[in-house]
Amino acid sequence: MAETEAPLVGIIMGSKSDMPAMEACTKQLEEFGVPYELVIASAHRAPAKVHEWASTAADRGIKVIIAAAGKAAHLGGVVAAYTPLPIVGVPMKTSDLGGMDSLLSMVQMPSGVPVACVAIGGAKNAAIYATQILGATMPEWRDKIAEFKAAMAEG
Repeated sequence: MAETEAPLVGIIMGSKSDMPAMEACTKQLEEFGVPYELVIASAHRAPAKVHEWASTAADRGIKVIIAAAGKAAHLGGVVAAYTPLPIVGVPMKTSDLGGMDSLLSMVQMPSGVPVACVAIGGAKNAAIYATQILGATMPEWRDKIAEFKAAMAEG
């Protein structure tokens, strides 16, 4: 990502330990050329930081947020409560329940507070989906997705 480009995607993760699993996300966004920002803030340990970051994201030019969390995985829902932007949740694999705990806490959001959710550890798909969301209104990102899918079809 070029430093002069305003971020379009915000990535938030609950812990530094999520960083290795989220490398597939940041790598894919970089391959597409999508500018992003990344922050580490736990919904449980740093709720004020999450509130500040999420509630100002749209004003900073962010168009879509990717939220990665494990265990109780409330981060995506908390972020969704503070922003009108679409949220893509990435449930992290956990030692306790293999990530099912994370997955279920993301997909069982209450009515009115949606969080889209990819597979457990589906960081790359989160980046692709975020870029597709951008492409709904920004043709340059829709073109990147079309090129990506054409390359996949070629093998």
